[in-house]
Amino acid sequence: MTVQRDPISADLLIRALRRGGDRPALTAGGRTWSAAAVAEEISRYAQAYDAWGIGPGSPTAILAANRAEVLFQMGTNMVTGARTTALHPMGSLADQADILRDAGVRTLFYDPDRYSRRAVDLADQVPGLERVVALAPGGEHPDLPTAAARYGPRPLRRPDVRPDDVFQIAYTGGTTGRPKGVVQTVRAQAAQTQILLTEWDWPRGLRFLCATPLSHSGRPTFLPTWIRGGEFVVADGFDPERFADTVQRHRVTTTMLVPTMIYRLLDADPDRYDLTSLHRLYYGASAMSPTRLREGIERLGSVFFQFYGQAECPMTVAVLTPEEHLVDDPDRLASCGRPIPWLDTVLLDDDGAEVPAGEPGEICVRGPLVMRGYHNDPEQTAQALRGGWLHTGDVARADDQGFLTIVDRTKDVIISGGFNIYPREVEDVLTAHDEVSAAAVIGVPDPDWGESVKAVVVRRRGARVEAAELVALVRERKGAVYTPKTVDFVEDIPLTGVGKPDKKALRAAYWPAAGRQVN
Repeated sequence: MTVQRDPISADLLIRALRRGGDRPALTAGGRTWSAAAVAEEISRYAQAYDAWGIGPGSPTAILAANRAEVLFQMGTNMVTGARTTALHPMGSLADQADILRDAGVRTLFYDPDRYSRRAVDLADQVPGLERVVALAPGGEHPDLPTAAARYGPRPLRRPDVRPDDVFQIAYTGGTTGRPKGVVQTVRAQAAQTQILLTEWDWPRGLRFLCATPLSHSGRPTFLPTWIRGGEFVVADGFDPERFADTVQRHRVTTTMLVPTMIYRLLDADPDRYDLTSLHRLYYGASAMSPTRLREGIERLGSVFFQFYGQAECPMTVAVLTPEEHLVDDPDRLASCGRPIPWLDTVLLDDDGAEVPAGEPGEICVRGPLVMRGYHNDPEQTAQALRGGWLHTGDVARADDQGFLTIVDRTKDVIISGGFNIYPREVEDVLTAHDEVSAAAVIGVPDPDWGESVKAVVVRRRGARVEAAELVALVRERKGAVYTPKTVDFVEDIPLTGVGKPDKKALRAAYWPAAGRQVN
Protein backbone atom coordinates (compact mmCIF):
# COMPACT_ATOMS: atom_id res chain seq x y z
CA MET A 1 0.00 0.00 0.00
CA THR A 2 1.37 3.41 -0.99
CA VAL A 3 1.35 6.01 1.76
CA GLN A 4 0.20 9.44 0.59
CA ARG A 5 2.67 12.18 1.55
CA ASP A 6 2.09 15.90 1.33
CA PRO A 7 4.61 17.64 -0.95
CA ILE A 8 7.50 19.40 0.76
CA SER A 9 9.96 21.96 -0.65
CA ALA A 10 12.24 19.19 -1.96
CA ASP A 11 9.36 17.69 -3.97
CA LEU A 12 8.47 21.08 -5.41
CA LEU A 13 12.09 21.77 -6.34
CA ILE A 14 12.63 18.38 -7.99
CA ARG A 15 9.42 18.57 -10.01
CA ALA A 16 10.00 22.16 -11.08
CA LEU A 17 13.52 21.43 -12.36
CA ARG A 18 12.38 18.23 -14.08
CA ARG A 19 9.59 20.09 -15.84
CA GLY A 20 11.89 23.01 -16.73
CA GLY A 21 14.22 20.80 -18.78
CA ASP A 22 16.37 22.83 -21.16
CA ARG A 23 14.70 26.17 -20.40
CA PRO A 24 16.95 28.83 -18.80
CA ALA A 25 16.50 28.67 -15.02
CA LEU A 26 19.43 30.57 -13.49
CA THR A 27 21.62 33.46 -14.62
CA ALA A 28 24.46 34.60 -12.35
CA GLY A 29 28.01 35.86 -12.78
CA GLY A 30 27.67 36.09 -16.55
CA ARG A 31 26.58 32.46 -16.97
CA THR A 32 23.19 30.80 -17.54
CA TRP A 33 22.13 27.30 -16.43
CA SER A 34 19.12 25.38 -17.71
CA ALA A 35 16.76 23.76 -15.24
CA ALA A 36 18.31 20.38 -16.04
CA ALA A 37 21.82 21.76 -15.45
CA VAL A 38 20.75 23.20 -12.08
CA ALA A 39 19.38 19.78 -11.10
CA GLU A 40 22.67 18.14 -12.08
CA GLU A 41 24.70 20.61 -10.00
CA ILE A 42 22.48 20.07 -6.97
CA SER A 43 22.79 16.29 -7.38
CA ARG A 44 26.60 16.55 -7.35
CA TYR A 45 26.51 18.81 -4.31
CA ALA A 46 24.22 16.30 -2.57
CA GLN A 47 26.71 13.50 -3.16
CA ALA A 48 29.46 15.63 -1.64
CA TYR A 49 27.19 16.19 1.36
CA ASP A 50 26.69 12.44 1.65
CA ALA A 51 30.44 11.82 1.60
CA TRP A 52 30.83 14.28 4.48
CA GLY A 53 27.98 12.72 6.45
CA ILE A 54 25.64 15.68 6.01
CA GLY A 55 22.04 14.47 5.84
CA PRO A 56 18.58 14.91 7.36
CA GLY A 57 18.74 17.23 10.36
CA SER A 58 22.46 18.04 10.00
CA PRO A 59 22.96 21.62 11.24
CA THR A 60 24.59 23.81 8.58
CA ALA A 61 25.08 27.55 8.19
CA ILE A 62 25.94 29.84 5.29
CA LEU A 63 27.73 33.20 5.09
CA ALA A 64 27.78 34.49 1.55
CA ALA A 65 27.05 37.27 -0.90
CA ASN A 66 24.82 36.60 -3.90
CA ARG A 67 26.26 33.98 -6.26
CA ALA A 68 25.07 30.87 -8.09
CA GLU A 69 26.69 28.49 -5.59
CA VAL A 70 24.40 29.83 -2.86
CA LEU A 71 21.39 28.60 -4.82
CA PHE A 72 22.99 25.23 -5.45
CA GLN A 73 23.76 24.90 -1.74
CA MET A 74 20.24 25.91 -0.69
CA GLY A 75 18.75 23.42 -3.14
CA THR A 76 21.08 20.76 -1.76
CA ASN A 77 19.83 21.41 1.76
CA MET A 78 16.29 20.88 0.50
CA VAL A 79 16.97 17.52 -1.15
CA THR A 80 19.20 16.21 1.65
CA GLY A 81 17.07 17.47 4.54
CA ALA A 82 20.00 19.32 6.11
CA ARG A 83 19.01 22.12 8.46
CA THR A 84 20.07 25.62 7.49
CA THR A 85 20.93 28.86 9.29
CA ALA A 86 21.96 31.99 7.40
CA LEU A 87 24.47 34.37 8.97
CA HIS A 88 23.79 38.02 8.22
CA PRO A 89 26.50 39.25 5.83
CA MET A 90 26.77 42.53 7.77
CA GLY A 91 26.72 40.98 11.22
CA SER A 92 29.53 41.26 13.73
CA LEU A 93 31.92 38.41 14.49
CA ALA A 94 30.55 38.12 18.04
CA ASP A 95 26.93 37.80 16.92
CA GLN A 96 27.76 35.30 14.19
CA ALA A 97 29.76 33.17 16.61
CA ASP A 98 26.90 33.26 19.15
CA ILE A 99 24.46 32.10 16.48
CA LEU A 100 26.68 29.21 15.39
CA ARG A 101 27.05 28.07 19.00
CA ASP A 102 23.36 28.43 19.84
CA ALA A 103 22.23 26.56 16.72
CA GLY A 104 24.81 23.82 17.25
CA VAL A 105 26.09 24.28 13.70
CA ARG A 106 28.58 21.65 12.60
CA THR A 107 29.24 22.77 9.00
CA LEU A 108 29.76 26.35 7.83
CA PHE A 109 29.66 27.21 4.12
CA TYR A 110 31.12 30.59 3.18
CA ASP A 111 31.87 32.83 0.22
CA PRO A 112 35.69 32.95 -0.11
CA ASP A 113 35.61 36.15 -2.19
CA ARG A 114 34.03 38.13 0.67
CA TYR A 115 34.31 36.24 3.94
CA SER A 116 37.50 34.19 3.94
CA ARG A 117 38.99 36.01 6.95
CA ARG A 118 35.70 35.89 8.84
CA ALA A 119 35.42 32.13 8.26
CA VAL A 120 38.85 31.61 9.80
CA ASP A 121 37.89 33.74 12.81
CA LEU A 122 34.62 31.88 13.29
CA ALA A 123 36.40 28.53 13.15
CA ASP A 124 38.72 29.77 15.91
CA GLN A 125 35.87 30.99 18.11
CA VAL A 126 33.39 28.12 17.63
CA PRO A 127 34.99 24.80 18.64
CA GLY A 128 31.81 22.93 17.71
CA LEU A 129 32.37 23.59 14.02
CA GLU A 130 33.52 20.30 12.54
CA ARG A 131 33.79 21.48 8.95
CA VAL A 132 34.32 24.82 7.22
CA VAL A 133 33.72 24.73 3.46
CA ALA A 134 34.21 27.39 0.80
CA LEU A 135 31.59 27.90 -1.90
CA ALA A 136 34.27 28.40 -4.55
CA PRO A 137 37.95 27.55 -4.97
CA GLY A 138 40.50 29.92 -3.55
CA GLY A 139 39.74 29.98 0.17
CA GLU A 140 41.71 28.50 3.04
CA HIS A 141 39.39 25.51 3.27
CA PRO A 142 38.13 22.71 1.00
CA ASP A 143 35.52 23.97 -1.45
CA LEU A 144 32.14 22.49 -2.27
CA PRO A 145 32.22 22.80 -6.10
CA THR A 146 35.53 20.91 -6.33
CA ALA A 147 34.24 18.19 -4.02
CA ALA A 148 31.01 17.96 -6.05
CA ALA A 149 32.85 17.74 -9.38
CA ARG A 150 34.11 14.26 -8.43
CA TYR A 151 30.60 12.88 -8.96
CA GLY A 152 28.37 12.36 -11.93
CA PRO A 153 24.77 13.58 -12.00
CA ARG A 154 22.03 11.39 -10.59
CA PRO A 155 18.28 11.78 -10.11
CA LEU A 156 17.22 14.01 -7.24
CA ARG A 157 15.18 12.36 -4.51
CA ARG A 158 13.07 13.53 -1.60
CA PRO A 159 14.88 13.23 1.75
CA ASP A 160 13.63 11.13 4.64
CA VAL A 161 12.14 13.95 6.68
CA ARG A 162 8.82 14.51 8.43
CA PRO A 163 6.66 17.64 8.07
CA ASP A 164 7.38 18.68 11.67
CA ASP A 165 11.17 18.35 11.31
CA VAL A 166 13.18 21.57 11.46
CA PHE A 167 14.01 23.02 8.07
CA GLN A 168 15.64 26.26 9.20
CA ILE A 169 16.57 28.31 12.23
CA ALA A 170 16.43 31.96 11.18
CA TYR A 171 18.06 34.32 13.66
CA THR A 172 16.82 37.77 14.42
CA GLY A 173 17.81 40.22 17.15
CA GLY A 174 15.82 40.32 20.39
CA THR A 175 14.82 42.72 23.12
CA THR A 176 16.83 40.63 25.57
CA GLY A 177 20.00 41.66 23.75
CA ARG A 178 20.65 38.19 22.31
CA PRO A 179 19.65 37.00 18.84
CA LYS A 180 16.62 34.70 18.82
CA GLY A 181 16.44 31.66 16.58
CA VAL A 182 13.09 31.31 14.82
CA VAL A 183 12.43 27.60 14.29
CA GLN A 184 10.71 26.90 10.96
CA THR A 185 9.51 23.45 9.98
CA VAL A 186 9.47 21.49 6.73
CA ARG A 187 5.69 21.92 6.61
CA ALA A 188 5.92 25.69 7.09
CA GLN A 189 8.44 26.04 4.26
CA ALA A 190 6.15 24.19 1.85
CA ALA A 191 3.23 26.35 3.01
CA GLN A 192 5.28 29.50 2.41
CA THR A 193 5.92 28.51 -1.21
CA GLN A 194 2.26 27.62 -1.73
CA ILE A 195 1.14 30.96 -0.32
CA LEU A 196 3.61 32.92 -2.44
CA LEU A 197 2.38 31.10 -5.54
CA THR A 198 -1.27 31.79 -4.81
CA GLU A 199 -1.22 35.22 -3.16
CA TRP A 200 1.57 36.99 -5.03
CA ASP A 201 0.80 38.14 -8.55
CA TRP A 202 3.33 36.41 -10.85
CA PRO A 203 3.31 37.65 -14.46
CA ARG A 204 3.70 35.45 -17.52
CA GLY A 205 7.14 35.09 -19.11
CA LEU A 206 8.61 35.25 -15.62
CA ARG A 207 12.17 36.52 -15.28
CA PHE A 208 12.90 37.36 -11.63
CA LEU A 209 15.81 39.63 -10.64
CA CYS A 210 17.13 38.93 -7.13
CA ALA A 211 19.02 41.96 -5.79
CA THR A 212 18.28 41.42 -2.09
CA PRO A 213 20.46 39.03 -0.03
CA LEU A 214 19.84 35.57 -1.47
CA SER A 215 20.59 33.83 1.82
CA HIS A 216 17.89 35.91 3.55
CA SER A 217 14.98 37.76 1.92
CA GLY A 218 15.78 36.44 -1.55
CA ARG A 219 15.63 32.80 -0.45
CA PRO A 220 11.85 32.24 -0.72
CA THR A 221 11.58 33.61 -4.28
CA PHE A 222 13.62 31.20 -6.39
CA LEU A 223 11.37 28.17 -5.93
CA PRO A 224 8.12 29.92 -7.01
CA THR A 225 10.05 31.31 -10.00
CA TRP A 226 11.11 27.83 -11.11
CA ILE A 227 7.69 26.31 -10.44
CA ARG A 228 6.27 28.96 -12.78
CA GLY A 229 8.85 27.96 -15.40
CA GLY A 230 10.74 31.24 -15.03
CA GLU A 231 14.37 32.33 -15.01
CA PHE A 232 16.02 33.50 -11.79
CA VAL A 233 18.58 36.27 -12.38
CA VAL A 234 21.00 36.87 -9.50
CA ALA A 235 22.54 40.32 -8.96
CA ASP A 236 25.68 40.68 -6.87
CA GLY A 237 24.27 43.27 -4.49
CA PHE A 238 22.27 46.39 -5.30
CA ASP A 239 23.39 49.44 -7.22
CA PRO A 240 20.50 51.43 -8.72
CA GLU A 241 22.11 52.00 -12.11
CA ARG A 242 23.36 48.43 -12.45
CA PHE A 243 19.95 47.23 -11.34
CA ALA A 244 18.16 49.31 -14.00
CA ASP A 245 20.65 48.21 -16.65
CA THR A 246 20.08 44.55 -15.73
CA VAL A 247 16.31 44.98 -16.00
CA GLN A 248 16.79 46.53 -19.43
CA ARG A 249 19.31 43.97 -20.76
CA HIS A 250 17.58 40.84 -19.43
CA ARG A 251 14.00 42.10 -19.93
CA VAL A 252 13.29 41.40 -16.27
CA THR A 253 9.58 41.07 -15.50
CA THR A 254 9.66 40.72 -11.71
CA THR A 255 11.80 41.76 -8.77
CA MET A 256 11.71 42.36 -5.02
CA LEU A 257 13.19 45.37 -3.22
CA VAL A 258 12.99 47.00 0.19
CA PRO A 259 11.82 50.64 0.30
CA THR A 260 15.34 52.05 0.68
CA MET A 261 16.36 50.35 -2.57
CA ILE A 262 13.30 51.80 -4.27
CA TYR A 263 14.21 55.29 -3.07
CA ARG A 264 17.73 54.90 -4.44
CA LEU A 265 16.35 53.64 -7.74
CA LEU A 266 14.00 56.62 -8.06
CA ASP A 267 16.79 59.05 -7.17
CA ALA A 268 19.05 57.52 -9.83
CA ASP A 269 16.72 58.69 -12.63
CA PRO A 270 15.40 55.36 -13.89
CA ASP A 271 13.76 57.13 -16.85
CA ARG A 272 17.12 56.84 -18.64
CA TYR A 273 16.53 53.08 -18.93
CA ASP A 274 13.88 50.99 -20.64
CA LEU A 275 12.11 49.38 -17.71
CA THR A 276 8.88 48.60 -19.56
CA SER A 277 9.42 44.85 -19.15
CA LEU A 278 8.99 45.19 -15.36
CA HIS A 279 5.45 44.10 -14.50
CA ARG A 280 5.77 43.41 -10.77
CA LEU A 281 7.90 45.00 -8.06
CA TYR A 282 7.34 43.24 -4.74
CA TYR A 283 8.30 45.31 -1.70
CA GLY A 284 8.20 44.89 2.05
CA ALA A 285 10.35 44.49 5.18
CA SER A 286 9.71 48.08 6.31
CA ALA A 287 7.18 50.86 5.90
CA MET A 288 7.39 52.88 2.69
CA SER A 289 6.70 56.58 2.46
CA PRO A 290 3.32 57.10 0.74
CA THR A 291 4.78 60.14 -1.03
CA ARG A 292 7.66 58.13 -2.49
CA LEU A 293 5.36 55.23 -3.27
CA ARG A 294 3.13 57.53 -5.29
CA GLU A 295 6.23 58.85 -7.08
CA GLY A 296 7.26 55.29 -7.88
CA ILE A 297 3.85 54.44 -9.33
CA GLU A 298 3.87 57.58 -11.44
CA ARG A 299 7.35 56.81 -12.83
CA LEU A 300 7.34 53.01 -13.05
CA GLY A 301 3.66 52.31 -13.49
CA SER A 302 1.21 50.11 -11.62
CA VAL A 303 3.80 47.47 -10.76
CA PHE A 304 3.99 47.73 -6.97
CA PHE A 305 2.90 44.80 -4.79
CA GLN A 306 3.38 45.02 -1.02
CA PHE A 307 3.74 42.07 1.34
CA TYR A 308 3.72 42.18 5.13
CA GLY A 309 5.16 39.47 7.37
CA GLN A 310 7.96 38.81 9.84
CA ALA A 311 10.51 36.11 10.55
CA GLU A 312 8.12 34.39 12.95
CA CYS A 313 5.49 34.19 10.16
CA PRO A 314 7.54 34.80 7.04
CA MET A 315 6.80 36.99 4.07
CA THR A 316 3.03 36.95 3.71
CA VAL A 317 0.51 37.79 6.42
CA ALA A 318 -1.13 40.53 4.34
CA VAL A 319 -0.75 41.86 0.80
CA LEU A 320 -1.56 45.07 -1.07
CA THR A 321 -2.01 44.32 -4.76
CA PRO A 322 -1.19 46.72 -7.62
CA GLU A 323 -4.90 47.45 -8.13
CA GLU A 324 -5.22 48.36 -4.46
CA HIS A 325 -2.46 51.00 -4.63
CA LEU A 326 -4.70 54.06 -4.99
CA VAL A 327 -2.38 56.95 -5.88
CA ASP A 328 -4.86 59.61 -4.74
CA ASP A 329 -5.46 57.98 -1.36
CA PRO A 330 -2.52 58.50 1.07
CA ASP A 331 -4.22 56.34 3.70
CA ARG A 332 -4.38 53.41 1.31
CA LEU A 333 -0.73 53.86 0.31
CA ALA A 334 0.17 53.79 4.02
CA SER A 335 -1.60 50.44 4.43
CA CYS A 336 0.18 47.08 4.51
CA GLY A 337 -2.79 45.44 2.78
CA ARG A 338 -5.42 42.88 3.71
CA PRO A 339 -4.79 39.56 5.48
CA ILE A 340 -4.45 36.50 3.27
CA PRO A 341 -7.04 33.69 3.61
CA TRP A 342 -4.47 31.00 4.49
CA LEU A 343 -4.02 32.40 8.00
CA ASP A 344 -6.22 33.51 10.86
CA THR A 345 -5.38 37.15 11.49
CA VAL A 346 -6.99 39.28 14.20
CA LEU A 347 -6.32 42.49 16.10
CA LEU A 348 -6.23 41.83 19.86
CA ASP A 349 -6.05 44.11 22.89
CA ASP A 350 -3.79 43.61 25.91
CA ASP A 351 -6.31 41.17 27.41
CA GLY A 352 -6.39 38.97 24.32
CA ALA A 353 -9.82 40.15 23.18
CA GLU A 354 -10.55 41.22 19.61
CA VAL A 355 -10.76 45.00 19.34
CA PRO A 356 -13.84 46.80 17.97
CA ALA A 357 -13.79 47.82 14.31
CA GLY A 358 -11.51 50.80 13.68
CA GLU A 359 -9.72 50.52 17.04
CA PRO A 360 -5.98 49.77 17.29
CA GLY A 361 -4.92 46.26 18.26
CA GLU A 362 -1.92 44.01 18.02
CA ILE A 363 -1.73 41.94 14.85
CA CYS A 364 -1.95 38.31 15.95
CA VAL A 365 -1.73 35.33 13.62
CA ARG A 366 -2.14 31.57 13.64
CA GLY A 367 -1.80 29.04 10.85
CA PRO A 368 0.72 26.96 8.88
CA LEU A 369 3.32 29.73 8.49
CA VAL A 370 3.76 30.41 12.19
CA MET A 371 7.07 29.37 13.75
CA ARG A 372 7.35 26.40 16.08
CA GLY A 373 9.03 28.69 18.59
CA TYR A 374 12.37 30.26 19.50
CA HIS A 375 15.30 27.86 19.64
CA ASN A 376 16.48 27.19 23.20
CA ASP A 377 14.19 29.91 24.56
CA PRO A 378 10.96 28.52 26.07
CA GLU A 379 10.13 31.73 27.95
CA GLN A 380 10.24 33.93 24.85
CA THR A 381 8.35 31.25 22.93
CA ALA A 382 5.56 31.16 25.52
CA GLN A 383 5.31 34.95 25.46
CA ALA A 384 5.20 35.19 21.65
CA LEU A 385 2.68 32.34 21.25
CA ARG A 386 0.47 33.01 24.26
CA GLY A 387 -3.17 32.17 23.85
CA GLY A 388 -2.48 30.12 20.73
CA TRP A 389 -1.66 33.20 18.64
CA LEU A 390 1.62 34.58 17.34
CA HIS A 391 1.85 38.10 18.77
CA THR A 392 3.65 40.11 16.09
CA GLY A 393 4.31 43.20 18.20
CA ASP A 394 2.78 45.40 15.48
CA VAL A 395 -0.26 47.48 16.38
CA ALA A 396 -2.65 48.27 13.54
CA ARG A 397 -6.09 49.57 12.70
CA ALA A 398 -8.38 47.92 10.15
CA ASP A 399 -10.64 50.04 7.96
CA ASP A 400 -14.14 49.00 6.87
CA GLN A 401 -12.71 47.09 3.91
CA GLY A 402 -10.21 45.15 6.03
CA PHE A 403 -7.05 47.05 5.03
CA LEU A 404 -4.53 47.14 7.87
CA THR A 405 -2.43 50.19 8.72
CA ILE A 406 0.36 49.76 11.26
CA VAL A 407 0.30 52.64 13.73
CA ASP A 408 2.89 51.61 16.32
CA ARG A 409 5.00 48.75 17.60
CA THR A 410 4.86 47.14 20.98
CA LYS A 411 8.51 46.31 20.50
CA ASP A 412 11.11 48.99 20.01
CA VAL A 413 12.56 47.50 16.85
CA ILE A 414 14.05 50.03 14.44
CA ILE A 415 13.62 49.21 10.74
CA SER A 416 16.32 50.86 8.65
CA GLY A 417 16.70 50.03 4.99
CA GLY A 418 14.72 46.81 5.48
CA PHE A 419 16.92 45.58 8.35
CA ASN A 420 15.59 45.07 11.87
CA ILE A 421 17.72 46.79 14.50
CA TYR A 422 17.11 46.06 18.16
CA PRO A 423 17.94 49.00 20.47
CA ARG A 424 18.86 46.94 23.53
CA GLU A 425 21.82 45.40 21.69
CA VAL A 426 23.19 48.86 20.85
CA GLU A 427 22.48 50.18 24.34
CA ASP A 428 24.42 47.33 25.90
CA VAL A 429 27.47 48.22 23.80
CA LEU A 430 27.23 51.92 24.61
CA THR A 431 26.88 51.44 28.35
CA ALA A 432 29.89 49.11 28.32
CA HIS A 433 32.04 52.22 27.71
CA ASP A 434 33.51 53.37 30.99
CA GLU A 435 32.56 57.02 30.38
CA VAL A 436 28.87 56.35 29.61
CA SER A 437 26.36 56.49 32.44
CA ALA A 438 23.19 55.62 30.51
CA ALA A 439 21.98 55.30 26.94
CA ALA A 440 18.72 54.97 25.06
CA VAL A 441 18.51 54.10 21.38
CA ILE A 442 15.57 55.01 19.16
CA GLY A 443 14.72 55.20 15.49
CA VAL A 444 14.32 58.64 13.94
CA PRO A 445 13.01 59.64 10.49
CA ASP A 446 15.47 59.23 7.64
CA PRO A 447 14.60 60.22 4.04
CA ASP A 448 16.66 57.39 2.56
CA TRP A 449 16.49 54.55 5.10
CA GLY A 450 13.01 55.05 6.54
CA GLU A 451 14.54 55.17 10.00
CA SER A 452 18.07 55.67 11.24
CA VAL A 453 19.61 54.80 14.59
CA LYS A 454 19.97 57.62 17.10
CA ALA A 455 21.73 57.14 20.42
CA VAL A 456 20.81 59.40 23.34
CA VAL A 457 23.67 59.23 25.83
CA VAL A 458 24.33 60.45 29.36
CA ARG A 459 28.06 60.84 30.09
CA ARG A 460 29.54 60.02 33.44
CA ARG A 461 30.47 63.05 35.50
CA GLY A 462 33.61 64.66 34.16
CA ALA A 463 33.74 62.38 31.09
CA ARG A 464 34.66 63.71 27.68
CA VAL A 465 33.80 60.80 25.38
CA GLU A 466 32.72 62.03 21.95
CA ALA A 467 30.23 60.69 19.45
CA ALA A 468 32.82 59.37 17.01
CA GLU A 469 34.31 57.08 19.64
CA LEU A 470 30.92 55.61 20.52
CA VAL A 471 29.99 55.16 16.87
CA ALA A 472 33.26 53.30 16.28
CA LEU A 473 32.63 51.11 19.32
CA VAL A 474 29.22 50.00 18.10
CA ARG A 475 30.54 49.40 14.59
CA GLU A 476 33.25 47.14 16.02
CA ARG A 477 30.94 45.20 18.34
CA LYS A 478 27.74 44.98 16.29
CA GLY A 479 28.52 45.78 12.67
CA ALA A 480 27.54 48.60 10.33
CA VAL A 481 23.77 48.03 10.39
CA TYR A 482 23.51 48.73 14.14
CA THR A 483 25.86 51.74 14.13
CA PRO A 484 24.16 55.02 15.18
CA LYS A 485 24.12 57.70 12.53
CA THR A 486 23.79 60.34 15.22
CA VAL A 487 24.55 60.62 18.94
CA ASP A 488 22.95 63.21 21.23
CA PHE A 489 24.39 63.89 24.69
CA VAL A 490 21.88 64.81 27.40
CA GLU A 491 21.88 65.39 31.14
CA ASP A 492 19.13 62.85 31.86
CA ILE A 493 17.01 60.32 29.99
CA PRO A 494 13.28 60.69 30.75
CA LEU A 495 11.80 57.80 32.68
CA THR A 496 8.33 56.25 32.84
CA GLY A 497 6.46 55.84 36.09
CA VAL A 498 8.09 52.45 36.66
CA GLY A 499 11.59 53.74 36.00
CA LYS A 500 12.11 52.58 32.43
CA PRO A 501 13.48 54.94 29.75
CA ASP A 502 10.51 56.76 28.23
CA LYS A 503 11.21 56.18 24.56
CA LYS A 504 7.88 57.60 23.53
CA ALA A 505 8.95 60.93 25.02
CA LEU A 506 12.32 60.69 23.31
CA ARG A 507 10.77 59.94 19.93
CA ALA A 508 8.32 62.83 20.24
CA ALA A 509 11.22 65.27 19.82
CA TYR A 510 12.08 63.80 16.42
CA TRP A 511 8.88 62.39 14.92
CA PRO A 512 5.93 64.49 13.70
CA ALA A 513 2.91 64.67 16.02
CA ALA A 514 3.11 62.65 19.23
CA GLY A 515 5.66 59.90 19.06
CA ARG A 516 6.66 57.58 16.28
CA GLN A 517 4.36 57.00 13.33
CA VAL A 518 4.72 54.46 10.55
CA ASN A 519 3.93 55.96 7.16
